[in-house]
Amino acid sequence: MVLVMLGTQNNDFSRLLKEIDNLIDKNIIKGEVVVQAGYTKYESENMKIFDLIQKDKLLSLQQKADLIITHGGVGSIISSIEKGKKVIAVPRKHEYQEHVNNHQEEIVHTFNEKGYIIGIEDVKDLENAIMRAKDFIPKKYIHDNTRMLKIIEDFIEKIE
Repeated sequence: MVLVMLGTQNNDFSRLLKEIDNLIDKNIIKGEVVVQAGYTKYESENMKIFDLIQKDKLLSLQQKADLIITHGGVGSIISSIEKGKKVIAVPRKHEYQEHVNNHQEEIVHTFNEKGYIIGIEDVKDLENAIMRAKDFIPKKYIHDNTRMLKIIEDFIEKIE
C-alpha cells in the first residue's frame, strides 16, 4: 500500500496528486493508494482520499504502508522515518501558492542528504524516485537531542 500524506497545510497540493494519478494510470504505482489530503480538494477513481484522519488511524496507515509519499513537512517526514518506512518527499512550492515560502525545499534536501528519505525537487521527478525506492534502504533515524539538553543544562546552571 502507498500512503500519501499532505499534512494539514491550508494550501492546495493537487499538483502532487495529479502526478500520482498519472503514475497509477501508467502502472508505475500499483496497488492501493490512500491519501491524507488535508485541505487539498481532489477527486480520483484511483485513490482512496480522506481530508483529515484521526491520529491513531494515520499511524496505523503509516505502519501498513510499503511506501510513503509526503509533502516536505517535518512532522510527516519524521513520523514516517521513525517507523523505518521508505519515504519520498516532495516540497510544496511558493510559486504554485502551495506554501508561504520555499522552506520545504531545504527540509527535503536535508533529510535526503542524510539518507533518511528520497527527496525530490518537483513532482516531475516522482516516477524516477519510485523506481529508486524499490532498492532504497533508509538510514535509521535516531533522535539526537543532546544539543538541546546541553542548552537547557547551561541555562539552568546560569540561573542557580
